[in-house]
Formats: sequence, structure tokens, C-alpha cells
Amino acid sequence: MKVNELKEFLASGFDGFEVHLDPAGERADIVLNRPPLNVIEMNQRDVLRSVFEALDQLSDVRVIVLRGVGEHFSSGGNIRGFLEASPEHVSKLADNIAAPARCSKPVIAANRGYTFGVGFELSLACDFRIASETALYALPEQKLGQIPGSGGSARLQKTIGITRTKDMVMRAKRVSGPQALEWGFVTECVADDELERATDALVKELRFFSPLAQRTAKRMINDNEDATLSVAIEMEGHCYSRLRSSEDFREGVEAFQGKRKPEFRGK
Repeated sequence: MKVNELKEFLASGFDGFEVHLDPAGERADIVLNRPPLNVIEMNQRDVLRSVFEALDQLSDVRVIVLRGVGEHFSSGGNIRGFLEASPEHVSKLADNIAAPARCSKPVIAANRGYTFGVGFELSLACDFRIASETALYALPEQKLGQIPGSGGSARLQKTIGITRTKDMVMRAKRVSGPQALEWGFVTECVADDELERATDALVKELRFFSPLAQRTAKRMINDNEDATLSVAIEMEGHCYSRLRSSEDFREGVEAFQGKRKPEFRGK
């Protein structure tokens, strides 16, 4: 798609969520908007994937924020939808929910209240999770005779280990925002009325850095998740070497030496 077509698509109406573009702030917000619980419908997952892919192509978007309206981020998916969906559709669920991880730009999840099921899995696919003290995280699928199906247990185990993952998945245990910070699967935990301010601050911070260096770091860290230490170190060296020839790196060095703020252009 061309830029005009991408922006027309993003400006169109979506079922269950909205997209807000802020070119001046180099920011895009994907806002779950099906109150009071922001339940995520089956077809909504496909569209969310398309939106992340579209935002990834817009040069005037540097950071993406995923948030919900009201007291809850999302209570999860429409339970009835699992019985009605075809096996082929269900087989693609994890791939759709992985869209934030595949996106080359930083993605922040701002979580308050219920962050359950697919809402939690979608947040886990983001790069940063800011939790309010009211946030409750859970993968409650055991209560339905099921297991997480969109990468939740796999991503969680990589982050907090097998023991705590079994505690959350096999007991459908709810974990608060403060405990999530202690366990290490959220980046920051703030008072409920500070969630928007903390999110804005992180967006501003991420915009300061080179877009090229940010994209490289995200891809490198994601790709090294399953690599051995020696392979990960070699990959890091290759990425470092490529960035040395970038205009942004030269600008960063010259700005440092000149004691001024760098002006990165992503090249």
C-alpha cells in the first residue's frame, strides 16, 4: 500500500478498537474500545494484525501504544467464539497476536484492571508493559478446560521461568501489577492515575533514540531469544558493525563531541 492508502485504512472504522495517529508526536495509539471489559472478538485479531503491519510502514510513526478505554485493558476473548471458529482460523491465533513482536517499532502496552487471556497474550508480545497498581494479569483458560493458545504460556515461561509459569497457567492464578513487576514481566508499575503520564514519558524517551538503532536492537534481542550465548554475541557484533556505517551513528558521535542533542533520521 501507498502512504495515502495506509492512512485511509487506519482512519476507517474498526470493530472493537480505534487507531489514533499523532504525526507531531510520532506516535500511534491502538485503543481497545468495547467497554466495559474490552472483549476481543475472533475477527478482531486478524484486523489488529493488519493494523500493526500498516503502522510499521508509516515513517512518521516512531512508537506504538496499545491501551484500553475504561477500568480494564481487556478481560480476554469472546469465549463462544472459540467454539464457532474453524480449526484453520484457530491455528492462526498465535501468529496474529505476535504482530507487536514482529513490528519493527517499539510497542508499549499500558495495562490497568483486567488483563486476561488474549489481552495478556497481546501485552506479552509488546516490548514494554506499564502496569497500573490496579492491573490483574491472568491466563484463565484452565477454567474452561483449555490452555493458552496465542503464545501466552510460551512467552511467559521465557520471561519468568517454568515454576512461576506453571503457577499462573495451571492454577489460573491472578497476579497484580506490583507482583508482576517483582516477577519481572512488566517494565514498570505505577499508581492508576499515573498510567497515562508514565506511558507518555516512555514514548518521549524512546523518540529520543535513533530509529535505526531501535529497530536493530529489537530485532537482535528477539532473534537472540533462542540462540546460544556464542551465537548471540556474534549476532550482536554483526549488528554493531552495520550500525557503525550509519548516518545516525555518525550524528550521535558528533553530537556527543559537540555537547548537543543529536538529530537522528533513521539512516
